[in-house]
Amino acid sequence: MTSKNATPQVEIAGQTIIDDQVIGAIANTAAREVEGVSSLGSGSVRRVLSERLGGSERRARGIGVVSGRREAIIDIELNVHYGYSIPDVVSQVRQNVSLRISDMCGLTTKEINVAVNGIDFAYGHPSRFGLVE
Repeated sequence: MTSKNATPQVEIAGQTIIDDQVIGAIANTAAREVEGVSSLGSGSVRRVLSERLGGSERRARGIGVVSGRREAIIDIELNVHYGYSIPDVVSQVRQNVSLRISDMCGLTTKEINVAVNGIDFAYGHPSRFGLVE
């Protein structure tokens, strides 16, 4: 049943462009929502210095995005908390990122490539090579 005062929805023509940095910020937040993800990005000193000194374009840390009109390809670099199943965490990251990008941007995620760069231990000391001393 419709109300007498309801205004009909009229589709207005135009183009909507969502910047890759916006998509990257959504993907970054969606990945962090997954239990077991401790941090995103490689955190390399060279990249941080380059960004701060203006030598490279700043992007959502740990996220790379290539998007078109209907699809996006997302690259994610992350660290996982010690004790979590890496395949399970990566699968959940892919699902959550895909869902959020679809809901918020209306884009299909064609690929979500995940690079696990390290394990973060309870001590708060990330290590790529094993035990923290």
